[in-house]
Amino acid sequence: MAHTETRNEKLDLRLTPSAKKTLQTAAMAAHRSVSEFVLESALARAEETLPDRQRFGLSAAQWEAFQKALSTPPRPSRRLAKLLKEPSVFERGGV
Repeated sequence: MAHTETRNEKLDLRLTPSAKKTLQTAAMAAHRSVSEFVLESALARAEETLPDRQRFGLSAAQWEAFQKALSTPPRPSRRLAKLLKEPSVFERGGV
């Protein structure tokens, strides 16, 4: 289970009325408070931005296991084969 921290730090933002309205509307659509929406969105963006989130190290044994997994042929999937044989919605002329 992930370690939970008490939220006791505050971050103040200055924004335009239109930006505030956009955040309020988006938060409402996501069934979140504005604070929750902004925090979740900002943290997701921070994780994309931080280089240590994009690179990770593996031990020699982990690298070997990773390479083996990549080299192993995929297992056949009857459901996928059936799906690929069926005409798509575009080929059927569907809407």
